[in-house]
Amino acid sequence: MAQLHSASDQAQVLDTMITLTRLTHLQRAIIAGSGGMELYLGLRQRGFMRVATISTSWLPRRQHAIALLADRSSASLEKALTEISPFLSAGATIALLIDAEDDNGSGLSVRAKLQQMGFQIEAGVRCHQGLVLSACRRGFGRMERAA
Repeated sequence: MAQLHSASDQAQVLDTMITLTRLTHLQRAIIAGSGGMELYLGLRQRGFMRVATISTSWLPRRQHAIALLADRSSASLEKALTEISPFLSAGATIALLIDAEDDNGSGLSVRAKLQQMGFQIEAGVRCHQGLVLSACRRGFGRMERAA
């Protein structure tokens, strides 16, 4: 998603991510990936004021309930997932955009990374730019305490 084709495409991806994560104006969200700034600005324009990027987040770790990621390649998405993980709460929800041009099996590697981090994929929606996946942590707090 490094560059969205049009404003309507950006709105479609953002609407899909908001719907899949059930993001409200009261929740804290963190944004990552090369397309993160477009997501950040789009959310701010829609009145979501509790959004931050990894570089601008001043909150203590594990405070964000929602994460939105957009990147061009699966390798970059996996790196962004690793960077964003410490900021997410035990019951966090993630929405990520897998670029339509990156069709070399990226969905499988991203899915494996999400499962490794304790996320379970709940839904996927095809958009003009690619596939938006939504995943949620279930029981991660108990796993973390046991470790």
